[in-house]
Amino acid sequence: MNDDLVIETQNGSLRGAWADTARTIQVFRGIPFAQPPVRELRWRPPAPLTPWTGIKSAETFADACYQEFSEDAFVWSRGEFQRSEDCLYLNVWASADQQKPQPVMVWFHGGAHTGGFAHVPLFDGTELARKGVLVVTVNYRLGPWGFFAHPALRSESDHDSSGNYGLQDKIAALQWVQKNIGAFGGDVSNVTIFGQSAGSMSVCALMASPLSRGLFHKAIGQSAACFNRYGRDPSGEERGSKLAAYVLPDQAEISAEDLRAVDNETLLTAASASGWDQGAGLIAVDGWVLPEAPAKTFASGNQAPIPVLLGSLANEGEELLAMNTDLSEAGFDAYLSETFGDLAQSIKQAYQDELFQSPGLAQRSINTDLFMALPMRRWAGYQAAVGADSFLYYMDYVPPAYQMYRADQPNLDLPGGPRSAGAYHSGELAYVFNNVGKSGDFWNLEDSLMAERITDYWTQFAATGNPNTANQPRWDPYTVETHNTMMLNVEGRQIAGALRDKVDLLDLFLHGRSSSNEE
Repeated sequence: MNDDLVIETQNGSLRGAWADTARTIQVFRGIPFAQPPVRELRWRPPAPLTPWTGIKSAETFADACYQEFSEDAFVWSRGEFQRSEDCLYLNVWASADQQKPQPVMVWFHGGAHTGGFAHVPLFDGTELARKGVLVVTVNYRLGPWGFFAHPALRSESDHDSSGNYGLQDKIAALQWVQKNIGAFGGDVSNVTIFGQSAGSMSVCALMASPLSRGLFHKAIGQSAACFNRYGRDPSGEERGSKLAAYVLPDQAEISAEDLRAVDNETLLTAASASGWDQGAGLIAVDGWVLPEAPAKTFASGNQAPIPVLLGSLANEGEELLAMNTDLSEAGFDAYLSETFGDLAQSIKQAYQDELFQSPGLAQRSINTDLFMALPMRRWAGYQAAVGADSFLYYMDYVPPAYQMYRADQPNLDLPGGPRSAGAYHSGELAYVFNNVGKSGDFWNLEDSLMAERITDYWTQFAATGNPNTANQPRWDPYTVETHNTMMLNVEGRQIAGALRDKVDLLDLFLHGRSSSNEE
């Protein structure tokens, strides 16, 4: 028993466990932060918890939110795991030796808003907690449970809104943090949200949401922003209606009660089969959580004016974005002309090295930079414009590619060797949590150096709003004049913008398009 690890929260007592054999880090697993979003609470804002009596065990993780299993997903395979619609739980790691309240880091996982969970081994917060921060990892509703929008759901809403339930879950988790994290030793006045991929999109969207103001004080975004264009079906209700018609094909009028009667497996199948699931584009402009497109909020300077640490990796498109291997140079030229107009030849020249390898690679590289490098730079610029410090990075250090989410299959046999995927999407995660070396035999001393550097930067930023420490290379803020960017590699130096010529051209293209069309 861990009778010495009992914490009193506003809802009741929790018993945690030790995360390490030395008993220096406490972990509280599977803490509920809202009522189970099932039956009548499906597709509603997360409901406040009902207090309990006695001591609730927080010694084991809760179930993942309902989603597909992912057996064949490059390094992102999670295998099979316990999943449930009852999934609104979070986890806390904290040092047992605290001299003062600790900065709090709240993690939102990636997975295209359709997969992932907070307690995969990669996100173990033990090592980060050793750096003097308190770590919280959060489950949130996914796929159709988290982002399904429909007129029937809007009609019963007090806010004339539907969708974005997964974002509301994150807000509820942050509200729980404000009310309870002090009992674990956390500083409620110093909360940093951080996330990767869809989690980073969520960080960005929360900065634009009026509902989350004051719930966090700094933000870290890794490999995705939220500046999607919402010209067509911004609320998501048009494709939501297609999903509803797919699962209830013989009903002219579909009610919220009808939808709540649909079972989980039917919903899961229908999300893909109906064409509803558009991956990372699931966040909608619902009129409440997001009153307008986030790009408009940021462009007008109305986002949260807080410090940010942002960036992306050199080979984000590897395995993440499809490559048209049959594309000819003539077909590539047609794509450039149709997409970029007068800028087509300039962009072709900028991507000559990729074109020399193949037109398909050049096209994928352009799409990758439009999706990653450009939005992250724009995000940094938006924060600089409102007087908030921004720290921009670009990671070209090549990590080993391995089954990062699975404890049972830690090795991945890549044809070109374990580091042949480049600096791939999600490749920074083992370093961010300093969990290198905990699986497989492919780690080396440079990996340990990079993990120490990245965790030093991340935790120092969480503590102070500035990533600089005495034992790591100096990192100056981003400005739109310098485009200052920290290269996350062994050398660790600052440069005047990663992919500068390419991103300048893409920014010029996007600026021209934005000036003639509403974002």
